[in-house]
Amino acid sequence: MPTVLWRDDGTPTSPRFGDIYRHAGVGGAGGLTQAREVFLHGCRLLPGHDGSPAAWAGAARWAVLETGFGLGLNFLATWQAWAADPTRPGRLYYSAVEAFVPEPADLIRSAAPFPELHALAAELAAQWRGLLPGLHRIALVEGRVQLTLAVGEVRPMLAELSGAHDSLYLDGFSPEHNPEMWRLPTLKAASRLLRHGAHAATWCVAREVREHLTSCGFQVERVPGVPPKRHALHARYAPHWARPRRAADPEGLPPPADRPGHCLVVGAGLAGASVAWGLAARGWQVTVLDHGAQPAAGASGLPAGVVAPHVSPDDRPVSRLTRAGARATLARAQALLREGVDFSAGGVLERHAADQRRLPEARQNAIDSEAQTCLSLPADRPITQEKAHAAGVLLSSTERALWHAGGGWIRPATLVRALLAAPGITWRGGAQVARLVATDTGRWAAQGPDGAVLAEGDQLVIAAGPDSQALLADIDPGAAALPLHALRGQVAFGPMPGGAADAALPPFPVNGHGSLIGHLPGDDAPGSLGAAPWWIAGSTFERGNRRPELLPQDHATNRQRLAELLPAAARALDAQWPDGRAQAWAAVRATLPDRLPAVGVWQSEHPVAGVFTTKEAIKSEAKNTAPAPWLCTGFGARGLTLSVLCGDLLAAWLNGDPLPVEKSLARRLWAGRWVAT
Repeated sequence: MPTVLWRDDGTPTSPRFGDIYRHAGVGGAGGLTQAREVFLHGCRLLPGHDGSPAAWAGAARWAVLETGFGLGLNFLATWQAWAADPTRPGRLYYSAVEAFVPEPADLIRSAAPFPELHALAAELAAQWRGLLPGLHRIALVEGRVQLTLAVGEVRPMLAELSGAHDSLYLDGFSPEHNPEMWRLPTLKAASRLLRHGAHAATWCVAREVREHLTSCGFQVERVPGVPPKRHALHARYAPHWARPRRAADPEGLPPPADRPGHCLVVGAGLAGASVAWGLAARGWQVTVLDHGAQPAAGASGLPAGVVAPHVSPDDRPVSRLTRAGARATLARAQALLREGVDFSAGGVLERHAADQRRLPEARQNAIDSEAQTCLSLPADRPITQEKAHAAGVLLSSTERALWHAGGGWIRPATLVRALLAAPGITWRGGAQVARLVATDTGRWAAQGPDGAVLAEGDQLVIAAGPDSQALLADIDPGAAALPLHALRGQVAFGPMPGGAADAALPPFPVNGHGSLIGHLPGDDAPGSLGAAPWWIAGSTFERGNRRPELLPQDHATNRQRLAELLPAAARALDAQWPDGRAQAWAAVRATLPDRLPAVGVWQSEHPVAGVFTTKEAIKSEAKNTAPAPWLCTGFGARGLTLSVLCGDLLAAWLNGDPLPVEKSLARRLWAGRWVAT
């Protein structure tokens, strides 16, 4: 069943609900008029008719919650109003629920009658992909506008959203056609996501809806509506009862920071740089310390790597996280880097032999049959024999392959440098952090081997890869509960073979049991591999080895893996191994037993002098005590895919912003999950 059907007069309708999305109005303008008059004016997001400023004037951030995204007209109108307002907040968060996602063409067609929305709709439609059930963060305007789309039924999805919202748009099909949208439990779930004093608006004035809103703590007012509706509702969230204390949260989250402060980040790899960028974008001053002379001195110095989601039959948490992570990483790269030079979002081929367990038969059968399940991924379709053969990749009937349209390759060190160059970030290399100490003034100080203070901050984030455990153990003897293990990896790289042999290397990355990225553009920058195009293959996985020295046996292993993954490419590069053109690079990563990173505040059960654990910090009003440290580490081999997402997750947690993933998914990353209770 199609999600949207269009009448001849331009009215969009839902055959599933038997209702219209909106009235076309005179000249097709009815929808935008309703968006502005009912929702934006109703929530005070446009200058008042009396000349009063918009409610968000001068705010650092603003968050809007919508119960029914529909064709996105309210979102586009809000985005356009934000862009046109010189007093707008620095960041706009927009959280919306939608059970039945329209096609990109429907977004474009919906905005067609409104020229001022054309460019915005096109930008949104360009990222409108892979929208499976769950949360999806779409970054726009270089991340200053963040759309969090919750795909699924309204009540379960509202429970997965987070953050304190400043405005509420109650929209959806009429109560007669979609009663669940307007029932008391749904409105209660929406109200829990609002700050006190938030304004709400809707076109629906049904008596039952007004009564439900009143019982949820809203002050409700019926006002003139937009024809053909006679009335609309304006409401203000002002409950007379106190909210539960934050300590009731299962994660034990500390209260959000009252205002941006100064954060000390230890580690200048992709994780630390992503945390620093996320905080700086929210107005924080950030000092990043690292022992290396240059950023990305550790595992993030990988010459180039693959960014791609993991796919599983049951769409398990790691699959959902990596799908969100790949989107976040490539979106950040799109905003900061040169496409085709520093990264490419052109897709990745995942290839496996029939007897390899990483691509189960159940999953392949579901995808082959185009079943309407979580396995029918718009971003993860089976690649056709014709497309694979045209690229020089021969697939037999016993092989399986997936095409990840939402994947690509990236030079992580280039991204790290771009992240650290953001305003508000100070990076200091050659800074060997020996100890992290809580000061008498309630701050954190990083000390060098000689005891000298390298830097201080109001908050502390440890993102030092394998070194994170030692730093945490020095602060908190209970940190041994963090089972961080070393994971050494080695890759091979070299120049493209040249001539006709270049065609043996596919024009897109290929991964599976190993990986290959060919046709990488050269770069004359200092420390680069030179101006000629090159390739990179690998990687090995050696657990427990903390020494990054190059190993001849790993060089041979990568050669063998390449021969199994892409025989034709391996033959084209055979001569480079004995003559030394094929070089090697190695580094050590950090991993945890469940193969998920540790992100969040360290909720310790072991009191440390001068440091609040999370639970103590919530209960106590004492001053001059440093807050518990935060962690962002343990990414293993998925650092390229997950670091940007997790950096934003940590910054959102610290600021009380809407999270970029479901609450239930974020809990799985919580750093304190390893603390014995």
